[in-house]
Amino acid sequence: MLLGSGELGKEFVIAAKRLGHYVIAVDSYNNAPAQQVADEREVIDMLDGIALDTIVARHKPDIIVPEIEAIRTERFYDYEKEGIQVVPSARAANFTMNRKAIRDLASIELGLRTARYRYAATHEELQAAVREVGIPCVVKPLMSSSGKGQSTVKSEEEIEKAWNYSQSGKRGDIAEVIVESFVKFHTEITLLTVTQKNGPTLFCPPIGHRQERGDYQESWQPCLISNEHLKEAQEIAEKVTRSLTGAGIWGVEFFLSDDGLYFSELSPRPHDTGMVTLAGTQNLSEFELHARSVLGLPIPEITLLQAGASAVVLAESAGTNPHYIGVEEAVKEPRTDIRIFGKPTTRPYRRMGVTLASDQLGSDMQALKEKAIANAAKVKVINE
Repeated sequence: MLLGSGELGKEFVIAAKRLGHYVIAVDSYNNAPAQQVADEREVIDMLDGIALDTIVARHKPDIIVPEIEAIRTERFYDYEKEGIQVVPSARAANFTMNRKAIRDLASIELGLRTARYRYAATHEELQAAVREVGIPCVVKPLMSSSGKGQSTVKSEEEIEKAWNYSQSGKRGDIAEVIVESFVKFHTEITLLTVTQKNGPTLFCPPIGHRQERGDYQESWQPCLISNEHLKEAQEIAEKVTRSLTGAGIWGVEFFLSDDGLYFSELSPRPHDTGMVTLAGTQNLSEFELHARSVLGLPIPEITLLQAGASAVVLAESAGTNPHYIGVEEAVKEPRTDIRIFGKPTTRPYRRMGVTLASDQLGSDMQALKEKAIANAAKVKVINE
């Protein structure tokens, strides 16, 4: 049972189906991307614990795979007691679906280096937290995804706007936000980390990415960083995932600045920046790795095959039943591809697809990124 059926869930369903499994895709709206390729679908509010209990009792899944944050994750502990496998684990899902839990685990329990941070549950508390952390700073809802509700405060006049935006973009009923000092980084990476039921923790080659409005715009693999920083990132990722327990793929994010490496965030599932692996950069995509790990299948190795880049296709306005023009132009060049997610509705800046470009290892990565970006710009989302 897949809880959350967006574009990442869709690719996971495809990977699971190729391995012979039956999938029920759940989301808060009908015809979500993963529901289009699953065996069955359910439409519920996953923050409604009773509704969640009801469909779990009805379908009796062997495995529950959460793919979004807005779920009554506290129910997962009971599901595990009933013998259902929760991915990666009930503990991991409960910690990582809330920025407060994972940040305190990383900073306080595990002693990892993070940006300075405070919490705020009201506009007044946010004002005090900004004073403590300093300007500029970043304000994020404790529960959100794809950058929703996230903003950078560059002056005191922007605090109220940041609070209002955080409340409009939050997922669930938690009003509290985290306020982080601004890290002056030169590189932001995702280290896809695979934990196994019966095998060592594995790492994909680092993925670089660029964000706007808290959401990724381009990603590329490999992202070249020093061996020293790579080893440190791997040690941190293994430390955090071991503490959280369970099998699956994790997107562990880091900032690289002139004064070293900072732990940023962690997602216990395929990561949006990891869609670059659909360009064939690895022998197994992040979705295939997730499926194998979840199912307890062997992963002998993760091999880097070629360089790749991805760029997002965004909607410009709100609407329904979108169609796409420019796809032919976007895939005319050799070693280019596109994924249209199949979302039934649009809104400004909603991610509707991704373009992919690949080349041999050692090729000009900047040129590869520019190719993916240029191809994404050729695709226009047209609403009825």
